[in-house]
Amino acid sequence: MKLRVLTAVVAALAVTLVGCSGKATDGKAAEEGEGGIKTGPGVSSSTISLGVLTDMTGVYASLGKSVTQAQQLWVKQTNDAGGICDRKIELTVRDHGYDPQKAIAAYTELEPEVVGFAQFIGSPFVAAVEQRIDGQDKGLVLPQAWSANLLGSPYVRVIGATYDVETINLVDYLLAEKRIAKGDRIGHVYFEGDYGENALVGSKHAAKEAGLTVVEQKIKPTDNDMTAQVAALKQAGVKAVIVSAGPRQAASLVGVAAATGFGVPVVGNNSAFAPQLLKTQAGPALLKDYYVAASTLPIGDPGDGPAKLAEEYAAQYPKDVLDNGVVAGYTAASLFGEALSKACDDKDLTREGIDKALLTIKGYGSEFGVSHDFSDPKAPSTRESVIMKPDAGAAGGLKVVRPAEVAAAAETFTAGS
Repeated sequence: MKLRVLTAVVAALAVTLVGCSGKATDGKAAEEGEGGIKTGPGVSSSTISLGVLTDMTGVYASLGKSVTQAQQLWVKQTNDAGGICDRKIELTVRDHGYDPQKAIAAYTELEPEVVGFAQFIGSPFVAAVEQRIDGQDKGLVLPQAWSANLLGSPYVRVIGATYDVETINLVDYLLAEKRIAKGDRIGHVYFEGDYGENALVGSKHAAKEAGLTVVEQKIKPTDNDMTAQVAALKQAGVKAVIVSAGPRQAASLVGVAAATGFGVPVVGNNSAFAPQLLKTQAGPALLKDYYVAASTLPIGDPGDGPAKLAEEYAAQYPKDVLDNGVVAGYTAASLFGEALSKACDDKDLTREGIDKALLTIKGYGSEFGVSHDFSDPKAPSTRESVIMKPDAGAAGGLKVVRPAEVAAAAETFTAGS
């Protein structure tokens, strides 16, 4: 059964929006334009409008900036090459600051004006409007969120391994490296809500399969000092720690652990790192024994995909830091673009036509180390994770220590269960 763990304010807002959003069904009839191409909301004879709901000022500010600028880079490149379906791409950006009220209000504002969303940061916020998206709006949403609770929707499509699967792969890495063994306790520090609690499902499954015990430490996104959590995990005698939170919380946890002589490996989900952390007091500890999983190669990898994107991004934004948000943002935008191109070929640029086009996309993203399949909305686009370690000498601050791989426990696991 899917988890639906949201804060009270998000849940209340979701109920309100679903109950009062009848207007969302108005004006969505398809129209046939030039060349016999059907169009709908967000598509005119000259433009295709995409929405971006990001975090530029909250807990994921560094990620949000990189993701958004990468998507703006993709739009510029696409338009310079002539656009898609003889139309220019427009990107409308709203910063919600990881605030639930702002996030849902921004979705409500932009939804009637765009064909879909190339970015929506925050699993709880996406989940709060998922019922409305599925039931009425039907615009494609590519979230920068990896909760398995979002699986099953034909319109909200996660790019990559979900948090539960990713966490299983992280535990598998610790086991393979003999950092933990059967009978050990492992700690898990996680955000309350969709993100953290979906990751916790993964750690519990991995622990059950490997004979481990999980010691839980639930935190809020506003909790930035992990001293109490480190003390509790140290007291419990854990041999490793998983962190399913933001970069600030990960840095605090690793830094406090090092300062108190708690020398255990720490592994984090894909959004629990930012290269800026390497210049903080926690930098040396992060470089020593911290690991991160993601469903792409890091931006600093020498492979053709990351290397080309790093060069193009640096040319466009020479003063900004490279990080994995660049890869995540660019690949999401280009995926939306591929769906638009296929929908154009089918002469159907309605929301329904774009959604159908996405179902035909397989083998996507291999130039970034992982191949994705979007033909089944009930399944993650991949179960593979790349395991990375901070490296001060690498662009983006990460290097690969294990290429894309899926753990046996993740292969048989039912995501979202």
